[in-house]
Formats: sequence, structure tokens, C-alpha cells
Amino acid sequence: MNKRRIRVGIDVGGTFTKAVAIDVKTGSLLAKSTVPTTHSAEKGVSEGIVTALTKIIVETGIGINEIELISHSTTQAINALLESDTSKVGIIAMGVEPTKKDVIKRTNLQDASINTDHDIKTVHEFLDTSHLITENEVSTIIQQLKEKGAEVIVAAEAFGVDDPSNELFVMNAASKQNIPSTSSHEISGIYGLEIRTLTASVNASVLPKTFQVANYVEDAIRKTGITAPLMIMKGDGGVTSMDTFRTKPILTILSGPAASVAGALLHLKVTNGIFVEVGGTSTNICIIKNGKPEIRYVTVKDHPTCIRSMDVRILGVAGGSMVGLDQNRVSHVGPRSAHIAGLKYSCFADPEDLKTGKIVLIKPMPNDKSEYVAIKCDKETYAITNTCAANALGMIEKDDYAFANQESAKIALKTLAEFVGVSYHEIAMSIIQTASFEITKTISKILKEFKMNTLHTTLIGGGGGASVLVPFVAKQLGIKYEKAEHAEVISSIGVASSMLQEEMEQTMTEPTPEKINQAHKKIHAMLVNKGAIPESIMINSEYVSDKSLLRVTAVGNVELDSAETSKNIFTLDDARKRASEIIEISEDLIDLSYETDHYFVFTGHIEVKKLFSKKNQHYILILDRYGKPKLSIKNGKIFQGGKITILEELDEYLESRHSEIAPKVYLINDLKLIDYSSLITPSDIVDAVRGELVGSEKAAVLIEL
Repeated sequence: MNKRRIRVGIDVGGTFTKAVAIDVKTGSLLAKSTVPTTHSAEKGVSEGIVTALTKIIVETGIGINEIELISHSTTQAINALLESDTSKVGIIAMGVEPTKKDVIKRTNLQDASINTDHDIKTVHEFLDTSHLITENEVSTIIQQLKEKGAEVIVAAEAFGVDDPSNELFVMNAASKQNIPSTSSHEISGIYGLEIRTLTASVNASVLPKTFQVANYVEDAIRKTGITAPLMIMKGDGGVTSMDTFRTKPILTILSGPAASVAGALLHLKVTNGIFVEVGGTSTNICIIKNGKPEIRYVTVKDHPTCIRSMDVRILGVAGGSMVGLDQNRVSHVGPRSAHIAGLKYSCFADPEDLKTGKIVLIKPMPNDKSEYVAIKCDKETYAITNTCAANALGMIEKDDYAFANQESAKIALKTLAEFVGVSYHEIAMSIIQTASFEITKTISKILKEFKMNTLHTTLIGGGGGASVLVPFVAKQLGIKYEKAEHAEVISSIGVASSMLQEEMEQTMTEPTPEKINQAHKKIHAMLVNKGAIPESIMINSEYVSDKSLLRVTAVGNVELDSAETSKNIFTLDDARKRASEIIEISEDLIDLSYETDHYFVFTGHIEVKKLFSKKNQHYILILDRYGKPKLSIKNGKIFQGGKITILEELDEYLESRHSEIAPKVYLINDLKLIDYSSLITPSDIVDAVRGELVGSEKAAVLIEL
């Protein structure tokens, strides 16, 4: 009998830790469990992770040898930053003596525009690198920084991305003194000493905390006897090894919201939508356009960084948000939630106890600026939340995760209605409207910002509180609404479904085929190092000309997926449907022009009306096997076949243009999609394509017209 391929996904949220087990072949959910997140336990969140995991194994009888991968998302890094639970950073800035003043200015992070509240605490020393640095002088500087209170070291040198030897030397010296360290070249390959130093310092400030968490989690999982690789979710929707979490925790910022979006993309196969995940405390809103999430550089508490992550808007309102009053009217809902206040929702209380209740106004936390409504009863005090209001209005269906005791919800809302002198229906509706206002406003902004057509956009609700607020918002905006299947654990499903993913950015003012190839080899080695099977790795490179930046992305898997072994793989019909939705023409006008084991290349035939004529355009779209768009060319040309044919046709075409400036050219073979748009002359392009075709049986070259 074939062994099942099972993946476990665990999402560590602010309130609950949720785990799922998924059969990779069928895509079916085998089990799910929810336990409270163990923030205050001796071994932190790892206790909740193991409890949730053990529940799944016990309930389903899964053999631990059937588990091929465990992935989890965590809020540890972002929470530590938001709560300023950070360590003091000692920055060693390196440069030659004549540039000392400039290097110090660019690395000491005293500029208020990048370190607004000086909440990243730093101390600073300069190291002259005009001579060969010695272990003795580096050790002395580290000791000086430790005496100033530094608990972690950052090594930053102006051209450290080109020659990282000095930064690595400092890190090596730090490890001998048992002090954690980060170097600026590790975090990013782009030039810009300020942004690299700041990003490295933000990363370093949470290193001691996340290092400890990573060890707790790994030890706890290994004690269960599971030997499958343990991965962690990154903010860009991919997973990576636990070693990355130990050294670059900044990459896991927004891993929670990214997990839900990954669930929507990989499990639900959404092409155009706005994903709204409503938890207990916060709501995450993310854009999915043409089958992929929007990605942007992350700003953490006003600190710009060179880390790219999903574009997630986070709002302090959700299913468990409490109600604030002003002059007997609902003035705000949230950001305080019942979970943080340590109160039960009134809609889950015993109706008999609720009948003894009266309204009280409380400040759940000492630093709360305003008071919130609670209902004090004989047995205990309960919170009145969005979930209570939605249940009182009968908005929640019986099988929904947020469905509660309707009688209790009505008693609580009637008590509040009498207190303010209106009907219970009016006060409940007022709560939902007030809570939804920020969500509606944010989504309206997103629709405008990304020029999304409301007719072709779906609002997808995820999270345990999805039904509390999202259908109401969709109605207000006149947008189609869908609730995600297994909405309450969609983030855990996303974690379980995600693949290993790495992205590398390198400043490259003069790209050459050799440099591009070196970058490809480097990222391929990184993924193999993190546990990906070499033949599963797909590499995608693009050149961002306005920033002189080569961006290389690689995706791989711990097992080799095929249409037979993974539910996430798109069939030709799935892919053609997505291509039709992206190009916005009917499927019968789309041809499959080229196909490899890892990519589909479609051509959509579009008739464009000019003033007195019609013109045919050939829209080329490349999707990978997971339905992710990798390249779209509004009007293009394809040469395909064997090496000699492609080179002859390409050469002939480039000569026929009689231009010394080459068009944008891309090459696709089984595992790579390479952007040669940075190469300017036709001869450079022909040489680059010739070099890449050496190891390819077949390939295709795409030209933008």
C-alpha cells in the first residue's frame, strides 16, 4: 500500500494556535485542532504547537512516518517589535578612515526619519578597514559595545554586498564571544548602506528572542518522535528552514497574514479577489490580483526596510472587538478585544446568568484611552462583541464557526439597548456598521489603488470571524462575497500548502549573462541547502531597470510534486481558465503555445480596433504549474524548438529590425524563466541565449513587440 503524503500546518495566532493535517495527493483536510496560544507558558508558544499537533495525531491515527513536512507561521518577530520587546544592538560600521564621517552618519541610525521614536536601541563603533583587520581589534570593539549594553552585533560595510569578507570576519568574532550577530549583506544584496544597516538592526533587535523560540519549538517537535523537516512561513508566502528564523527573523514578519493568503491562492485557487481574514483581535486584508498576491517592501513601525513581503493591511477590529460608547451612542468598536481583556463573549454565556447582568464601563488594560462596555452578572463579567451583535441579528448560519447561543446574544444586546435607550436591533446594527466602517474604507481604497474591477473581484472571507463582518462589507460595496472553505483554519491550510521560496535582490548596474547565471546558481544552492529537491526548483529572474536591480526568485519542494501527487498542481484546464480570467478574453481565443514540466505558455489573440482599421495582438502569458503568473507580455512573439532552430530564428529576427538597441527578450526552459531585458545589444542577447541553451533539450524565446 502506498504511504500517504501528509503535511501539517500550524498557525500560531494572537489568540489561538490552529493545526491542520492535509493529504497532499487529494487536497483533503484530514484533521484540525484549535488550542489557546500559550504566550505565558514556560516554553512559550511551543507548548501550544505541540498540544495542537498531538491532538491531530491522536484523533486521526496518522503515522508519524507519513508526515512529510511540518510548517508553522508565527507572530513572534512582529509582536516583539510592536511591543518593543527588543535587544540593544551594537553596530560595527566599517570603512576607510577618509570616509569615516560619512560612514558613521549613514550607520548610526540617529536620523529621526528612519528611527522615529529611537525604539531600535543602538550603540555604535567605527572600524577602519584600510588595513587587514585583526581578530584582536574586532574582539576589543565587540567588548566595548557589550560594555555599552549591546546584546547583539550588526556588521555593516559600504560595499559589503560585493565583498562580504570583513562583515563575515566580524560575525565569526562575535560567535566566539557568544553574542548573536547579523551582517548587512546577509539581509539584502542591494546597495544603500542606510537601508541595509537599518534592516539588519531591526532583524538583530529580535534575534535573541526568536533564537530561543526557534530552539524551544524544534526541541518540542523532535520530542514527539517526528523527524520530518520543520519549516517556518515567511511574509512573502513561502516557507523556509528554521535556521532562517534563527538568523533572519525579519523575513517572518507578517507570516500570519501571509499564511491565510497562501491558503486562498493554493487551496481555493482564487484569481482576483480581496482576502479578508477576521480573527479575534485583528483583521488582515490582502490583495490577490491575477492569481498572485501584491508584494511590497515592508515598513515596521515607521522603519523602512529592504525586506519584501505581502501587502497586508492590518486593522484593529475583528470578531472579538469590544464596544465603546460616547453620549449613549456607539463611538468605536475595538481595538481592544475580549481575548486581551480576559473576558468571555456574552453570546457564549449561560442565558440564566446573563439575565442577572447590568452594563458596566471598564478599561481592560491600564493604558486604554477609553472605556468599553461589559455586562456584569452574578457569576462573571462578559464582553459584548461584534460576534454577539451579529448573532443577535441572526446574521450567522448554524454551521458557522462564529455561531453562538442566539438567546444569550439577544439578552446581552437588549440589556445594552435598555442602557442607551434604543431598540436591541438598532444597537446591534450600529455595532456592526461602526466595526465595518474601517474595513469598507480600506477595501474601497484598495479597489481604487489597484484599479480592480468590482464586477470581476470577489471578497473572500477567512478566519473564525469571517461571517461576522465580511458579508456585511461586501453588501455595502456591492461586491460578490465568498466564504473560504474551512475559513476558520484557512491560515493553517496555507502554511501546510506552501512551498519553499527564496528571493534575492542584487544591485546590478551592468548585468551580464555571467552575472545573471551566477545569481541563478546561488539561489539554487540556497534552496537545496534549505531542503528542496533540486529537480523541483523553478527559478524566475526579472530586471528592474529603474532601480538597476536584478530580482531572482526560486520556488522548490521537499518532495517532487506532479499532477498525480499534489492537489495544488494546476491541470491544463485550470491554467487555461486562469489565463482567460487574467487576459480577460474567452478561453477559445487562447492557445497553449508551449509547455514544460513546470510551465504553461499561453497566447491570447486580441483584436485591437484602431481609428480606421483592426490590428491583431498576441498576448503572451506564462503560468507555473501552481497557477502563478510569471510573465505577461501585452504583444509578443515566440520562437521555440531545438537549440539551432531557436538561435537561427532569433538572430534572423534581431537582424531584420536594423536596430542597435535590442527588444525585451525572455528565455524559458524547463526550470528557468530568465529576463534578458537588461541586455542592450542584439549580440549580447544571442550570446546569453546560446550559453543558456547548452544544457537544454528544448526551450522557447519570447520577444516583446
